[in-house]
Amino acid sequence: MLCFDLLCIGVIVLISINSTSFANAEWVTCSGIVPMRYRNDKISITDFGGIGDGVTLNTKAFREAIYRIEHLRRRGGTLLYIPPGEYLTGPFNLTSRMTLYLAKGAVIKATTDTEHWPLIAPLPSYGRGRERPGGRYMSFIHGDGLHDVIITGENGTIDGQGGVWWNMWRQRTLHNVVIRYVTILAPADSPNTDGIDPDSSSHVCIEDSYISTGDDLVAVKSGWDEYGISYGRPSHGITIRRVTGSSPFAGIAVGSETSGGVEDVLAEHITLYNMGVGIHLKTNIGRGGVIRNISVSNVYMENARKGIKISGDVGDHPDEYYNPNALPILKDVVIKNVWGERVQQPGLIHGLRNAPFTGICLSNIHLGGARGLRDSPWQCSDVSGAAVQVSPWPCSQLTSRQQNGACSSSF
Repeated sequence: MLCFDLLCIGVIVLISINSTSFANAEWVTCSGIVPMRYRNDKISITDFGGIGDGVTLNTKAFREAIYRIEHLRRRGGTLLYIPPGEYLTGPFNLTSRMTLYLAKGAVIKATTDTEHWPLIAPLPSYGRGRERPGGRYMSFIHGDGLHDVIITGENGTIDGQGGVWWNMWRQRTLHNVVIRYVTILAPADSPNTDGIDPDSSSHVCIEDSYISTGDDLVAVKSGWDEYGISYGRPSHGITIRRVTGSSPFAGIAVGSETSGGVEDVLAEHITLYNMGVGIHLKTNIGRGGVIRNISVSNVYMENARKGIKISGDVGDHPDEYYNPNALPILKDVVIKNVWGERVQQPGLIHGLRNAPFTGICLSNIHLGGARGLRDSPWQCSDVSGAAVQVSPWPCSQLTSRQQNGACSSSF
């Protein structure tokens, strides 16, 4: 892999620079691995509408020229000539048996408009982006599985304008996702209509939105059983703020597909009406993965079947090859400042016998039932943690004095 600035080509490439500044030096070179071929077939970027004024976008011209080289397959290959001028362009692919020749004064300059840069799959040898999880932006001058490629000329310039990418990296805006002021609507009886699902995603901001669907409003996920474990990409750094909505399923959810792990999720100032479950953290055997550092606060819910549910027996499996011994770990969850009215059942927390849920903190929570009816009790098993100012009073596993430390950091 040869990379410089935003030029990255996964083949053997000869970069030839005609210069006399080191004429007296004795060079050791490996450039002979790609012989400097003479191409009988020659075309110019101007033949395809290329304009070197530094303003016109020439992506179409480069792609059409290289398409011609690739499909006509002239004997001995083809030389693509770039005359003097500044040719602004988006990224493009090279092809085998070609020479990209830049005349003196020729500049191939990358556009800084990221809308022109497609996302492509990670390198197979890495399985993910090198600096960031997930896919990668296409390289400026790109090639994959090519041979007999030469980039040469008369001291022409390839300018990737990398500053815009470096700034995005430093400001942590590269590959981030921001969703704001969005309305998402689907009928309450529509199947599998989650509103927003950050899946194996990082640095996601979801704010100031209204969602009314037939499934979870927002569900943070990270892969399904053995496939998610193998992929190994967690969701983390997720912020959900000022979201209002209704659904027969969950308002704010994590899972149940959490095999890559989910951590550092903050959800706050959430308003929910006519809900199945207000807050739902869900996983299952075979998932594996770690769910931790989940904080949900300042939630108002009205007319819900269940206020809070944290459960280790939710969701099915992709096939019979999942590993039943891959048990999820769920720990360090803080849920505080929650007020609910007409909540039929306040909460259920069921961990796994061989992987109990730990570090659960419930604080300042009131989940009242319908008027005139007695409040239903909490249901808990295989869980440890603490509860402070919770009504109805939760199960004994969350009220032990020995476990009060689970809530010590939430105040």
